[in-house]
Amino acid sequence: MAELLKVDNLRAGYGEAVVLNGVSFSVDEGHTMALLGRNGTGKTTLMDTLAGATRRHGGTITLGGRAVHALPSHQRADAGIGWVPQERNIFKSLTVHENLTAVARPGAWTPARAYEMFPRLAERRGNMGNQLSGGEQQMLAVARALVLNPRLLLLDEPLEGLAPIIVEELLRAIRRITREEGLSAIIVEQHPQAILAISDTAIVLDRGSVVHSGTAQELLGQPELLDRLLGVTR
Repeated sequence: MAELLKVDNLRAGYGEAVVLNGVSFSVDEGHTMALLGRNGTGKTTLMDTLAGATRRHGGTITLGGRAVHALPSHQRADAGIGWVPQERNIFKSLTVHENLTAVARPGAWTPARAYEMFPRLAERRGNMGNQLSGGEQQMLAVARALVLNPRLLLLDEPLEGLAPIIVEELLRAIRRITREEGLSAIIVEQHPQAILAISDTAIVLDRGSVVHSGTAQELLGQPELLDRLLGVTR
């Protein structure tokens, strides 16, 4: 399997504050990586750094053999990074359809395919972003990232604060996007079992450093290790 993303000795943070300390990992084409860790360990900072929204103090980020660590965020999107931040960042004053068509780029993922993936959005295509529920806004944020036709999808806590029925819908969609459609992804999630079940690999951060790296099945099969790394209650 060809390597898509390579992160080497990455140091980054906000202003002069360094949050990530020498982070290194890779993601292969068509693979999903679960990014885990307790609150405040640097997971969102890492996702923000991959997307170009923090200050890099050292290290490199390579996507498909191309160095992207010096590029601004919009050029990283051009290079193939699709980002769904915790804040979702949808255009609340635009309709669902306008949110999608405003950013869509040529490729397999069209607004029509996004509607097929998320039927709730198709039903609300004329609604403004601020008229959607939290779960619908999250679906729109994922759909908007997809119509960019990225090579790598970054999902930062996509299930946070959502009703159980919406969580199940989103999990099914993410599973299809990654496992059936083969889109590479990095997923941050506070409920590790749900994401590990649809991931190939996993890394765990603590105090801005990688403290564990391995297969997702390894962590799923070792609840004691998961407890020790994340403080998960069995």
